[in-house]
Amino acid sequence: MRRGSQIKPAKGRLGVLLPGLGAVSTTLIAGVEAARREGKPPLGSVAMMSNIRLGKRTDGRQPKIRDFVPLASLDDLVFGAWDPIPDDAYESALAAGALERHDIEPLADFLKTIKPMPAIFDKEYVRRLDGENVKRGKTKLDLAEQLREDIRRFKEENECERLVMIWCGSTEVYMEPSEAHSSIEAFEKAMAANDPAIAPSMIYAYAALMEGASYANGAPNLSVDIPALEQLARDRGIPIAGKDFKSGQTLMKTILAPGMKARMLGVSGWFSTNILGNRDGAVLDDPDSFKTKEESKLGVLEHIFQPELYPELYGDVYHKVRINYYPPRGDNKESWDNLDIYGWMNYPMQIKVNFLCRDSILAAPLALDLALFLDLAHRAEMSGVQEWLSFYFKSPAHAPELYPEHDIFIQLTKLKNTLRYLMEEDQITHLGLEYYE
Repeated sequence: MRRGSQIKPAKGRLGVLLPGLGAVSTTLIAGVEAARREGKPPLGSVAMMSNIRLGKRTDGRQPKIRDFVPLASLDDLVFGAWDPIPDDAYESALAAGALERHDIEPLADFLKTIKPMPAIFDKEYVRRLDGENVKRGKTKLDLAEQLREDIRRFKEENECERLVMIWCGSTEVYMEPSEAHSSIEAFEKAMAANDPAIAPSMIYAYAALMEGASYANGAPNLSVDIPALEQLARDRGIPIAGKDFKSGQTLMKTILAPGMKARMLGVSGWFSTNILGNRDGAVLDDPDSFKTKEESKLGVLEHIFQPELYPELYGDVYHKVRINYYPPRGDNKESWDNLDIYGWMNYPMQIKVNFLCRDSILAAPLALDLALFLDLAHRAEMSGVQEWLSFYFKSPAHAPELYPEHDIFIQLTKLKNTLRYLMEEDQITHLGLEYYE
């Protein structure tokens, strides 16, 4: 691993490849272009907006992260995408409805230049979508080779020095790791045999790693988080991260649950429901895709509350999650949470949260940060699972022997301490005794 001045500089263009040119991708692309043209601040981006404390509080050293670590410039980002629907980024942004037309029109000339390459798409994995802009091949290995050719051509035509791929496609049906995922040899053999255990998102991850592109999975489906691809990433020296952007209701859970635990307040039940429209809502209306999302959402509380350590507080939490497709709401998702909690002498209390969020507005800056930080990690010669990027995910990737860290405040400390470590600055422990001794 390179540190400090050893980290390779962020020279030249960074290609950001996006499987899925829907609401999240078009919101990301439009927001970056608005920042480049109009100077609009990239709100929600920790990499661009946040400061980082260095040294003691009395030192007064709190630079912006973007000035502290050698990140790629927004001016150097070049976007490419795949999608089964042939609409360019302008048409797709209008259809998604995440952004208002008055914000899209000034960027129309740029958005129209981003046309999706034919996608790898199979209705067996995403049953509520369809499209004609798809690749054809005898085997999944053939399709992987077509993707690799797309990546090489994109890199050459856009004169990119480096590449990162962020999966912004739809949630695939629920799958569990199998023998086909156990090694790269088994994985490639399964692709050649058109094994149903190989989902489209896995093929994208494989192609990215084979072409030297970092990869992050913004959806909850099984993708790069299988032994074969994790080993491939380590062998090829490429960082990977995932999975499932932590954007709406789960973001609130990872903020609220640590607060309950910090105060040792008991929780007897946590009921969560959502309504949303858009392509995401339509896909999640399929029970098998919903199960993938449900598994991602349900694991958060258990790992934060640690019921095995605090059985009297969290040993019997009833946790229910519901997602309802409601087309009129579009991308403006609404979530309701009811928390039944109890405190001193077991007296019951309640917390109710009604979050009217804009899903893609929350997710787009996460995709930007992941592109920038994964590129930094690659130039620092960090490879394999990047647990320090857990801050961005509902189901953070982690080593097999570890439990995932879901507490957003611990995740942020881990992220910033990793940046301090890379730049050879002291870790911040928040002990603070030196101020009083």
